[in-house]
Amino acid sequence: MVGIVVVSHSERAAEGIAEIAAEMAGDTRIEPVGGDGNGGIGTVPDAIEAAIDAAAGSEEEEESDADGVVVLVDLGSAVMNADVAVELSDAEAVIADAPVLEGAVNAAVAATDPSATVESVREQAEAARDIEKL
Repeated sequence: MVGIVVVSHSERAAEGIAEIAAEMAGDTRIEPVGGDGNGGIGTVPDAIEAAIDAAAGSEEEEESDADGVVVLVDLGSAVMNADVAVELSDAEAVIADAPVLEGAVNAAVAATDPSATVESVREQAEAARDIEKL
């Protein structure tokens, strides 16, 4: 199963986006992470790495259950810190170049497919760039 991480500068925003995406996610793990670790605005690579590892699942699970993680980010330094976290994590993880909310919902739907891969979930997250609202 492909996991999803939602990274935002705001802990509450990350939690809200994850909550919305979870409505479409079935059993998919969606981990929100945000804030500077002290209640302020920002992102922290160590916290993002922990969320990636949590979304990937525990090492006790069968290998077939751990199909990687797609990371969605809001802006600026979240991208940089997510890059660092992906490098530090032992999990297979990729960052999607997608709008965070729409991308998270698309990723959640795509991740429910039993044949989902990190690449197929990332592609669906990135397809959200073309969604017109009006």
